[in-house]
Amino acid sequence: MKAMIFAAGLGTRLRPLTNDRPKALVKVGGVVMLERVINRLKGHGIDEIVINIHHFGEKIIDFLKENNNFGINIHISDERDLLLDTGGGILKTKEWLDGNEPIIIHNADILTDFDLHKMVKQHIENDADATLLVADRKTARYFYIDDTNRLRGWTNISTGEVKPANYIANDTDKLRAFGGVHIVSPAIFNELKSYSNEPKFSITPFYIDKCNDLKIMGYTPTEDYKWHDIGKIESIAIAEKEFCDNININT
Repeated sequence: MKAMIFAAGLGTRLRPLTNDRPKALVKVGGVVMLERVINRLKGHGIDEIVINIHHFGEKIIDFLKENNNFGINIHISDERDLLLDTGGGILKTKEWLDGNEPIIIHNADILTDFDLHKMVKQHIENDADATLLVADRKTARYFYIDDTNRLRGWTNISTGEVKPANYIANDTDKLRAFGGVHIVSPAIFNELKSYSNEPKFSITPFYIDKCNDLKIMGYTPTEDYKWHDIGKIESIAIAEKEFCDNININT
């Protein structure tokens, strides 16, 4: 199987750590975040990865060379001239990731240990176009997930905004937060290509706008698992305390 790692973010919430490096090269528990995610994917049998770069992108290239690409086939999707956001970033990887198998997409700043094999298995069994890691977690923005675990809409509970604009939530809908890991089928590339006239666009509006036309499923692991978003300075210390002593990134 193949995978993509989002590593092009500016990391503004992690300043000053990101004043001289990309967010993906910030260390958690003495180990670079990007290294943790690469080894996690390797541990699940992934042998080909695309990593997108933008902010201090050359430092990611140098880091990978210094580590001999961690013994797997790694491609660089270079966004240094134009940051493409998540949707445009995925579309740009088509030349490497198109094929017959599902593709795992993993944020470089998500530290977690749930079993990716089970998520891939459910994605295939559902014949889904996309499967999104979701959780019952406090946030302002939620997906509406119906009683079959299918994505039906989105809401910002702080503003009351709902998308699609005409969506009326059912009593059985669950509010779930996105967890920064998703699986897409290669057919998604054609949908992405026709979605936007601009090269830069986000994947979340795409999922919401297409949720009635495509089979986009939510996935919550049934086993206990650890998860943390390393998005802020204070998140690093919390993650190190909660995860790094016991986390098995290769599970």
